[in-house]
Amino acid sequence: MQSQCAEIRSQVSGRVLEITINRPERKNALTMAMYSAMADLLDAAVVDSEVRVVILTGSGGAFTSGNDLTDFLGGSASGEESPVFRFMQALYRFPKPVIAAVAGPAVGIGTTLLLHCDLSIAEDDAVFQMPFVNLGLCPEYGSSFLLPRIMGHTKASELLLLGKKFDAQTAADVNICNEVVYSGEALDRARVYAAELAQKAPEAVRLTKKLLRQGTLESGMAAIREEAGHFKARLQSDEFREAATAFMEKRPADFSRFD
Repeated sequence: MQSQCAEIRSQVSGRVLEITINRPERKNALTMAMYSAMADLLDAAVVDSEVRVVILTGSGGAFTSGNDLTDFLGGSASGEESPVFRFMQALYRFPKPVIAAVAGPAVGIGTTLLLHCDLSIAEDDAVFQMPFVNLGLCPEYGSSFLLPRIMGHTKASELLLLGKKFDAQTAADVNICNEVVYSGEALDRARVYAAELAQKAPEAVRLTKKLLRQGTLESGMAAIREEAGHFKARLQSDEFREAATAFMEKRPADFSRFD
């Protein structure tokens, strides 16, 4: 099972599919082609009996710094027709266990996609952030629905409204990840868990994952769709243009003129 995108690596070994985001020169910032490649791999893995577990990770000491801003300036990166949404849906509905191995920056969707993994292992140097409001945008990937449920309204408000960075131990404390390990150990730990899961009864594992998500699967998908509609509109907003321009010019965004 090979990726058609050079910036997404894939390999299958011991019934475990490893998907590696491989754009280290940009801290693994995600492009539309990369989203499409990951969605294709997940869709293929659903029906491939040789894959029982998936590991998501990043190369070069980074998980992902989020979306490549250049792709977003055109306003076509969100909505149900987009590669981003294809990936979101593929991961959200994926029936087999998914394990994330996180090092370095995990920004934007680098944090929110962890809400849809079954296990997440973070290295102690990992840095998380959901800076949507800072960019004139809104939460995505069901984070406005799921975060209050896993950590409470107060903490979810703090992380989404202030958009500040937080460390791996905080991510574990608020149930975004399962475990914090030393630098360089996340992928090895993820492989241990993946090997263990790959040896278990596959139908029982899939059924357990399905049962764990009953009652929230469709409501979560509805939240993802609603957020995506707002997110697409926000990409056309003057607030986002100011934030994107400020980012390119390496200056603070100035929202003082907006009502």
